[in-house]
Amino acid sequence: MLQIGIVLEEVVEARSAKHAEETSGEHEQAVLDLLAHAETESAEHRRQLEALIDDLEADTVPFEEIEMLVEAQYEADKDFDGVLYDQLCNEETAYKFYDDLIEAIEASDVTFTIDRERLLAVLSDIREDEAEGVEDVTDLMEDYQ
Repeated sequence: MLQIGIVLEEVVEARSAKHAEETSGEHEQAVLDLLAHAETESAEHRRQLEALIDDLEADTVPFEEIEMLVEAQYEADKDFDGVLYDQLCNEETAYKFYDDLIEAIEASDVTFTIDRERLLAVLSDIREDEAEGVEDVTDLMEDYQ
């Protein structure tokens, strides 16, 4: 499940970077700032998840591989609403994933090879960041209506 989180963060990171690159100069600075923040935040979330996976002594999919897949399969919508809508979907998907994962961990009595409280703390922090991201995008969308 942590690997899925890493892939999710890699996709969000790559999409945010692609949107920012292709829409630079076309939108308000607030949108470009939002995309830059999302890219940075996803990279940090990915590093946090990778640290948890390292403690499990498991391998992850390198970011470069996911980035190439995104570039090959995903064409960024340059439309202003499309960029914000895509970012909102990314943030909501990530929030829901982490919320469900935390709920499943809390409901289980499975023993992990890493500290359960540390795992839940990292995932809860990431979930909170995603909730704030949803609010930020929603606020920006409302500002431009």
